[in-house]
Amino acid sequence: MSPKQAPRTPGERTSRFTGAFTPGRIAMIAVAVLTLVFIFENTREVKIRLLIPEVTLALYLALLATALLGAACGYSFAARRRK
Repeated sequence: MSPKQAPRTPGERTSRFTGAFTPGRIAMIAVAVLTLVFIFENTREVKIRLLIPEVTLALYLALLATALLGAACGYSFAARRRK
């Protein structure tokens, strides 16, 4: 029997968070926090050229949009790989 299928003893305490904080998840949380700190420390205005138009906006908005697009692409590729 695998550990997940093993019968539990009456006195055994389990948490619903058991196994929730794996080293990989802790690393991803740390990277996400550092990314957010980096993004919100850069608040100056910048000019960004998008093919033809030139847009002026706060650097943190451009960095945040790029991070969100990257996360969406990563999630999409990971979801396709699981199928």
